Amino acid sequence: MPASAVSIAQDLIRCPSVTPAEGGALQALETLLDGAGFKVSRVTFRDTDTPDVENLFASIGSGAPHFVFAGHTDVVPAGAEGDWSHGPFDGVIADGMLYGRGAVDMKGGIAAFAAAALDFVQENGPDFGGTISFLITGDEEGPAVNGTVKLLDWAREQGQVFDACIVGEPTNPEMLGDAIKVGRRGSLSGIVSVRGVQGHVAYPHLADNPVPGLLRLLAALDALKLDDGNDRFQPSNLEIVTVDTGNPAFNVIPARTEARFNIRYNDEWTLDSLKARIRQTLESVDIGNLELGLDFKRDASESFLTKDEALISALSDAVAAVTGRTPELSTGGGTSDARFIKNYCPVVEFGLVGQTMHKVDECVATADLDRLAAVYKSFLGSYFSGAGRI
Repeated sequence: MPASAVSIAQDLIRCPSVTPAEGGALQALETLLDGAGFKVSRVTFRDTDTPDVENLFASIGSGAPHFVFAGHTDVVPAGAEGDWSHGPFDGVIADGMLYGRGAVDMKGGIAAFAAAALDFVQENGPDFGGTISFLITGDEEGPAVNGTVKLLDWAREQGQVFDACIVGEPTNPEMLGDAIKVGRRGSLSGIVSVRGVQGHVAYPHLADNPVPGLLRLLAALDALKLDDGNDRFQPSNLEIVTVDTGNPAFNVIPARTEARFNIRYNDEWTLDSLKARIRQTLESVDIGNLELGLDFKRDASESFLTKDEALISALSDAVAAVTGRTPELSTGGGTSDARFIKNYCPVVEFGLVGQTMHKVDECVATADLDRLAAVYKSFLGSYFSGAGRI
């Protein structure tokens, strides 16, 4: 019998794997893949001030080409479970929809590529002329410190060399087949702080209020036009996300205030050039004797664009063959673990429709799970036959 993406997705959803908890999801996947002949490794990574995270690497076959499916079994919290039509970890099917946290982001994607790989290997045998691997993390929705980035290093130390990768994130805005992500904008977060002199509001001459200074700095950031975009990426944008003074009193001028911002930037910039532009913009603002502080967060990522035509064409053809739609090659949206994988091999992203991800009543059409599995299986056939292996 063909492997069922729907039943695999149900099994995974029923595991409450809210970051960083494994919740049984990796165990369920290990049992499934081990039973099909995959060599499975479970690896736990740890780091300072972050939770320990379990990860999974599995492979079958040998030699090149070495293709990787990548994804995460961890999910965001369900919120108030009473707001859900069906339990967020019950895996209920109703009216052709599978409900549950992770249904689209991204246990459904993992279920689809697991079903596709199992069927492909069953039909072609384990000596299909290459290697298929799974790179599965448990902290994509969290700090992303002890997951994919370290699992990639671990795999390289084990002698694994990857030729191409698909990340099964939900990439389609409206219908399955709408879009393949062939790149992502980079992300840079920072904190602007201003230090003054605390004092009584009735005696402002004895103080130096940092709040007006911060407002002038934020006005400069808000007015900053970074670029107009290009034929590969949309324009870069800077968003101020919070302003904090922490002052509960009405009669006290605070000593310090700060604001946080995030920039999603295209390939007109590097991290260094963008940081320099932000620093230049802030330092050009007159804030008198106030002290300016600027700190960039360490989790910044560079923009990237995948140009592997063989990978993109094989996946585009598979999408068109199964869905009848010609996918747009997109670089929009947020970041994903593809930002780490790009340093090891060409990577693209294709998964389910993302309209309900992170929402109450997250759900996926069961028909879309079957179609996505069919896309992945068609891709595998094209990818390995194109390499002259099958």
